[in-house]
Amino acid sequence: MGKHASVLLDEAIDALSIKPNGVYVDLTLGRAGHSSEILKRLTGGKLFAFDKDEEAIKESTTKLESVGGNFQIIRDDFRYFKEDLAKLGVNRVDGILVDLGVSSPQFDEDSRGFSYRADARLDMRMDSRQALSAYEVVNTYDLTSLTKVFREYGEDKYSYQIAKRIVEMRQNQPVETTTELVDIIKSVKPMKELLKKGHPAKQIFQALRIEVNDELGALKTMLGEAISLLNKNGRLVIISFQSLEDRMVKNAFHDVSVVEGSRHNVFSLPRDEDQPSYIMVNNKVIVPSEKEMNENPRSKSAKMRILERVRL
Repeated sequence: MGKHASVLLDEAIDALSIKPNGVYVDLTLGRAGHSSEILKRLTGGKLFAFDKDEEAIKESTTKLESVGGNFQIIRDDFRYFKEDLAKLGVNRVDGILVDLGVSSPQFDEDSRGFSYRADARLDMRMDSRQALSAYEVVNTYDLTSLTKVFREYGEDKYSYQIAKRIVEMRQNQPVETTTELVDIIKSVKPMKELLKKGHPAKQIFQALRIEVNDELGALKTMLGEAISLLNKNGRLVIISFQSLEDRMVKNAFHDVSVVEGSRHNVFSLPRDEDQPSYIMVNNKVIVPSEKEMNENPRSKSAKMRILERVRL
């Protein structure tokens, strides 16, 4: 099983600007890389961590217990985190961290069906309790729906051709495994595409993972909730790994931190209520150092953005 290295670890912890007695939320617990660093810095504070993956929770509980006891892990989709916290009487927090990468153990555990490099049944569910898996998407979605998933979430220019070939192939028998799917993708793409750097199935696998786990729907809901839950001077730190997610984060941050034009007479000074309640801490996105990219190639596409609430 692959060891998971938390991407932009020091940068993310610095960005949270942790107060020892504050309330912090890690919405993507994973293998607790970020969470254990947050916990180390809390004395009277509390950490709430979320994950849908049972394996991740088991492993992380042990890791966090060795750091301290002032944490609580909640097994749920992060889109519901606001109501989960409200049930615990928590309605404001000092910092929220979100790392949108799939943790390495999920990729490396062949049976989970996330990886195009290992043969496994098509699955890709982050939460094993849910019904929809990659197998259902590939074998039951019609041509139009499949093309839409591949095009919108994978941004693959051969989306239609790949979807068409899948529909043709499954008329004889279902597409069962990751390897079968990879073979279909390779059979459609021209040689010049296959010779390019990077795996030819990467975008289609990304698209399936997003569809199976409704990642963009969950992200959209979570963004609104996370922004509204921050205390004054609280920070929301988000690390994304692909352009669709980064665009959503960037737009959500922009919407609350930029006031478009003044509604008043242009000669008057802007009034207090016209000032945004949030600021973007870094206008320029933060990316991993050369050293980190060399040590952990999976960090190459990471982008970190930070939002701070400046008034309630």
